[in-house]
Amino acid sequence: MLLSLVLLAALAASPASAAKMQPCTGEAIGKSVTAMGTVDSPGKQAMAKEMAAANTEMSKGNMRGACQHYMKAQKMGAK
Repeated sequence: MLLSLVLLAALAASPASAAKMQPCTGEAIGKSVTAMGTVDSPGKQAMAKEMAAANTEMSKGNMRGACQHYMKAQKMGAK
């Protein structure tokens, strides 16, 4: 929870990226993994790998690692 607040504070400092980025929570990671849909491009494949890594880390109880992968995937999607 504290990590989520820290990430939100960091995103608030950058309004352009904050508009597209979602907070790092277990629910948000789960929804993103489910919503990936078809992976038909190299960019989506890279995002899918990051989301899979985030899901794996979350299942291990490592929310810090999960958030790192989740935020990296979101940055890829924002480009």
